[in-house]
Formats: sequence, structure tokens, C-alpha cells
Amino acid sequence: MELICPAGTPAALHDAVAAGADAIYCGFNDETNARNFPGLNFSREEMRESIAHAHRYGTKVLVAINTFARAGNVELWQRAVDDAVEAEADALILADVGVMDYCAKTHPEQRLHVSVQAAAANPDSIRFYVDSFNAQRVVLPRVLSVQEIAAITKEVKVETEVFIFGGLCVMEEGRCSLSSYATGKSPNMDGVCSPAASIQYREQNGSLVSRLGEFTINKFAKGEAAAYPTLCKGRYQTDEGCGYLFEDPASLDATTMLPDLRAAGVAALKIEGRQRGRAYIERVVKTFKDVLAALDDGRPLPVDALRGLTEGQSTTTGAYKKTWR
Repeated sequence: MELICPAGTPAALHDAVAAGADAIYCGFNDETNARNFPGLNFSREEMRESIAHAHRYGTKVLVAINTFARAGNVELWQRAVDDAVEAEADALILADVGVMDYCAKTHPEQRLHVSVQAAAANPDSIRFYVDSFNAQRVVLPRVLSVQEIAAITKEVKVETEVFIFGGLCVMEEGRCSLSSYATGKSPNMDGVCSPAASIQYREQNGSLVSRLGEFTINKFAKGEAAAYPTLCKGRYQTDEGCGYLFEDPASLDATTMLPDLRAAGVAALKIEGRQRGRAYIERVVKTFKDVLAALDDGRPLPVDALRGLTEGQSTTTGAYKKTWR
């Protein structure tokens, strides 16, 4: 299984190459990619140089153009496609059907991957992307169990890719409007979910209170690990009491599920974290290279080695085991 690693900067890409990543995904520094945060991402020149560097070491680069184009203003997304092709990207990760159509017609030889943002979660939707745009891989949404992934992979004639570590989006990707409601910035169109400019922390009666926009998201006791405030991982007051309504603030770690994912026919394993620093990239890549080597050799898999890098110092297997509420 191919190991797909994130890079939010050229320096992080260099570190991922040195750590042994099979492929790296990254994006331009504009709203065409879903990690459009200040200080992150690549200029056109940086992208060309980074792809050339990766290719010198046999590493592939996948360019994420995975937000949805604005009606009447698609030129930015089309230009991103053209520039990524010119930079010799190994594949483009696309979500918008109009952008896919442009890519397929303008650059028919370019390898196309369906982004997780497209939320292609069943064989019929995946076949649509394959038949219409010659997609060669689909990144499956993080709402499927291993059994569902195996059934889908068996039915479709295209590679499947899944997330195995990092931030866990618990909603159907590409459909969530919670951050848009709270901050006015859309993860699906602006490329930002819970942007840092809208985050506040403050001390209140001995507790740490986190806010997103005008909304209080969580309150943490002294010494309790404080997670990043997103609406889907906030604590809510309901008739059943106060607690995490959607999902606990935890990171995905599917290390223990790798044998099952391999048996399910998954072609590629993806690490989330383009907004994370270089030390994160290097450590996570090296750890999963060791895990995959152990899997190939039939040795016990090293588990829990990355807990210190997770959200709230806790992990979950997410939908893979379907244990969530």
C-alpha cells in the first residue's frame, strides 16, 4: 500500500521525501485547496521546484485542487489545473465536477484522483467519476467501515485510498457548513475550517474556555488537554446532559486496522496534516514506514507511538469500527 503524506510548505515536502514518503500531497497558496491557511502552501514557482525535487528521489507529488469552484468565477480553479499539469504533478486531487470536466477535456493524459471532498461513498457515485472523467483513484470519505470499504473496492475498477492518521472530519466531507455558519468562511469553497483568526481562548473561573467566532465551543478544567475548537467536536448541552454530541476531540489512528484495510484491497494510505509542522511530518512518515514494514514482515505492529501528536492526546478508529454514537 502506498503511503501518502502531507506537506504544507516546501520545507515540509523536503522532510517527507527524506523520511521515505511514497507520495506527497500539497496545494497552491489560494482558495483552490482545502487547507488555505496563512503561511501555508506553495507558490507556482515553489510547486515546480518541489515537484522536481521529489522526482529526483522517486517520490510522487499529488496536487490538491479540492475546493468547489465559485459559480461564474471558475478561472482560478482552471488556472490551478493548468499550472499543476505544467509543473508535472503526478496526479491532481479534484472535488468539483466542473473542474474535473475541464481537466479531463483539456489535459486528457493527466492522472485524476477524486478528492475526499467529493464524498464518493458508494459504487454508483465512484463509477460516475470513472466513466465521466477517467478518474483513476478515489479517496473515500471517513464515514465508512472496513467492511463497507471492502465491498466498494470489490465493485469498482479504480484504486481506493483512505485516511489512517490525523485530524478526523466526522461529517460527510464536502457537505459540512458548521464552520461557515460560525465564521463566514467555508471549508468547501474558501478552504478554511475553523480558521485561527476566529479562535479565542480565555481563562474563566479557573477553567479554559475556547470560542469559535461568537460561539463557546468547550470548557476545560485546569490541567485537562484543550483541543482545537471546532463545532463538530464541541461539548453541547442537551436533554441528555452535557457532552460531545458528534465526536470526542480525538485524532484518527488506524494503525491497528492496517491488516484489515490491506485485506479490503485498499491501494493507498493517507496521513492528514498539511497544517502541521516539519517535526510532525518527519515523525509520522517514519513511524508509518516502520509500521508498514512490520506488516509486510508479519511482525506485531507498533501501536500508540504517535499519541503525543494527536488532538487532545487521544485517538479513535473513527468509522472503521463504527463505534461512535
